[in-house]
Amino acid sequence: MNIKNINGALFAMALVAASAGFTSCEDEPDKYEVAGGTPTIDYVRPVDVASKDSLLTGASLNNTICIVGRNLRSVTKINFNDQTAVLNTSYMTDNTIIVTVPKAIPNDVSDKIYFITSKQDTVAYDFKTIVPAPTINSMSNEWAAPGEEVTINGDYFLDYDNSHLTIKVGDNYTIPYEDLKISQSSIRFNMPEDMPKHEPITITTINGTTKAGFRYMDNRGMLFDFDNMTVGSIESGKFKHGWHGTTMANDETSLSGNYIQLGNGSSTMDSKAWDEGNFAFEYWAGEWNGTFNGQDRKLNEIADFSDWSNKSLKFEMCIPKDYPWQAGPMQIMFAGIDKVSNRDGSQFTAGANNDWYQNPQEWPRAIYMPWNNNDGSYDTDGKWITVTIPFTDFIYRCDGNKATSSFGSVEDFASITFFVWKGAIKDASVLPDGTKCTPIIKIDNIRVVPNK
Repeated sequence: MNIKNINGALFAMALVAASAGFTSCEDEPDKYEVAGGTPTIDYVRPVDVASKDSLLTGASLNNTICIVGRNLRSVTKINFNDQTAVLNTSYMTDNTIIVTVPKAIPNDVSDKIYFITSKQDTVAYDFKTIVPAPTINSMSNEWAAPGEEVTINGDYFLDYDNSHLTIKVGDNYTIPYEDLKISQSSIRFNMPEDMPKHEPITITTINGTTKAGFRYMDNRGMLFDFDNMTVGSIESGKFKHGWHGTTMANDETSLSGNYIQLGNGSSTMDSKAWDEGNFAFEYWAGEWNGTFNGQDRKLNEIADFSDWSNKSLKFEMCIPKDYPWQAGPMQIMFAGIDKVSNRDGSQFTAGANNDWYQNPQEWPRAIYMPWNNNDGSYDTDGKWITVTIPFTDFIYRCDGNKATSSFGSVEDFASITFFVWKGAIKDASVLPDGTKCTPIIKIDNIRVVPNK
């Protein structure tokens, strides 16, 4: 935002005027009524009370501002350049209007706000709308093979003949411009053969540069790639370090070597399912003798979980089109050795048990069920995608209600469980039932990554 100071006396007068609030009538004291006449605009300021002594001469798209003036209830429409803002009469008084600058990029830039009354009288006020630097949300598959098409999703990916958008990887590599298919909210390209791995990615437009929160073949905070076997073991073709083994495979559908698989295409998942043997992945730290060394280490000794509120759990996932996921939320749970471990429960507080995630139900977890937002059925058409779940989303208990507890220290990240399960043991579940199905869910590269 462009800001300059306001004369103190002017601001004090404006505050008094703004405090007048809505006019009232005897029978409906809170009823909003449009006033006659035309408005007078004194200044525009931030909504934040801490910054209310500053004057704005411009604001970025999709930012919220406070307009201060007189007879503002005469305004029935506001245009920023040629884009119309959404007005909420709950935020309009005689002396103030709180409004959000439209997100759409203007076609005709006049650097003015137009205040329009019910009689179509118009008052113009000088004000610049600023197009922000690119917003980068995600890449469809962070571990895509060379030649595979990927999509970067976000906003404000603006490309002009005299100022082309560029994607830089590391310090010295730029993805060829002619390979990019650019829209305002997405960039598609085939992964270059010589794409640098593990390097920061930045996108630059005429409006600025933004660093992505992801990297190509990102290996930061890698917990399980199921090839190097940093922890855990393989027994009879299954990953094992808990009660149950999880199927491992390496075939023509592999993303990069081994992956684990939940479901087998014949085991049924429905609203009453409890099938740890087919729909769970467990890594419970420790060994039966009470040690936490080598393949039995705590996960918080493998990856950095400090500042977890600014990090995310990531993994790649593939669901064949013929075996869609239609029921059962994936519950993802981290826990310390005080909750669960792969050791003798008679000697330690927590043994190999599942009480910690079903009863009591207060320990926080993430609940991931993309089928609920896709007409009740979800698959990736047999392609691998990257799933990102911020640690700030680990706030639910098993039945879908909010948990009353939360992570307290890095020691709460010693073990992990993925379990596709309805999740109501004693309380009625708020989770949707879904449709009985026989899904196959392939997972690889489970990791902990900073959001920025």
